[in-house]
Amino acid sequence: MRLQKIYARLLEISRMKKPFLLFVMAGLFAFFMTSCSINRMAINAVSNALTGDGSSDVFTGDPDPQLVGDALPFAIKMYESLLSINPRHQGLILTTGSLFIMYANAFVQGPAEMLPAAMHRERLDAMERARGLYLRGKEILYRGLELRAPGFEGAFQRGDLPAKLARMRRADVPLLYWAAAGGLSAFSINPFDLDLGLRIPEFYAMIRRAYELDPYFNNGALDDFLMLFYASIPEGMGGDRSRVDMHFQRAVEKSGGLLAGPFVSYARAVSVPAQDYYRFRELLETALAINPDDSPSNRLVNILAQRRARHLLDSAHMFFVDFDFDDDWDDWDDF
Repeated sequence: MRLQKIYARLLEISRMKKPFLLFVMAGLFAFFMTSCSINRMAINAVSNALTGDGSSDVFTGDPDPQLVGDALPFAIKMYESLLSINPRHQGLILTTGSLFIMYANAFVQGPAEMLPAAMHRERLDAMERARGLYLRGKEILYRGLELRAPGFEGAFQRGDLPAKLARMRRADVPLLYWAAAGGLSAFSINPFDLDLGLRIPEFYAMIRRAYELDPYFNNGALDDFLMLFYASIPEGMGGDRSRVDMHFQRAVEKSGGLLAGPFVSYARAVSVPAQDYYRFRELLETALAINPDDSPSNRLVNILAQRRARHLLDSAHMFFVDFDFDDDWDDWDDF
C-alpha cells in the first residue's frame, strides 16, 4: 500500500509540472523498490563470509575444547537464524547442519560415553539429546540435497535414489557425508529405530557416491566412515569385515598419519570385538603420540580423539574379559 501511495503522489506531481520534486520523488521510489534487493545482497554477503573456505577451521583448529564447546551452541543458533531468512543458501545449510552433528558427537555423545556407571540416567539423557541433535542436523542437510536434486527426500523409498545420486557432483560431497553421518549416528544410539534402520542402505549409497566423487575428502574422512560402517553394521545390512582393514589403511595414508581418529575408531570397532588387547593398546598409544600442532586445522579433532583414547585405555578392564595388568603394563600412570 505504501508503494502504491508513493506512485500516486508521483503522478500528482507530474501533473503539477514540478520537475525537481518529480526527480526527488522518483529517486525515493527507486530506493524503496530496490531496498529488498539490497537487503538480500547484504544477507547473502554475510552468509557467504560466514560459510566460506576456512570458516570451519575457527572451530576445528582451536586447541581449547571447552572454549569451542561453550561457543558452539551460540554459533549454531546464529547460523540457524540466518538460515531462516536465507533458506536456500547452500553454505548456510551445510554449515548449520554439520555443526549440529559435530556438536552432538564431540560435546554431547562423547562426554556421555565417558560418564561413570553410577551416572547411568545422566548418560541415557545425554545420549537421547545427542540423537535429537543428529536428526536435526540431518533434516537441515537433506534440505540442501533436495535443492540440488529435487525429489531427493523420499527417493530411496520410491526406488529412484540412484538417479538422484547420479546428479550429485564433487561440490555435493560434504552434504552427502554429513547427512549420512547424522542418520547413522542417530541409529547407532537407538538401533531399535526401525525407520532409520530401514534407511541404512540409503545412507550407505550416499557415502559410496561421495567416495566415487572425492575419495580424498577431508583427509580420509570417508574411509574412516566406511571402516566403522563395515565393522559395526551386521553383514545382512551391508557390513563387510573384509573391507575394514583396507579402509583403515587408506584413512591413515590420506591423513598422513596426522589424525588420531582412525586409530581410535579401529581400536573400538575392531580390537574390542576381537578381544585383542595388545593391538587395542598399540593403536591408542599411536593416537596419543600424534602432535595436534602438526595438523593445525585439526587441532581440536585430535585433542578430542586423544581424550577418548585416554579414556579407553583407563577403562580397558570394562572391554576385555581376560584383561590383566601384567608386569609389562605398569606405566598406566603416564596416561
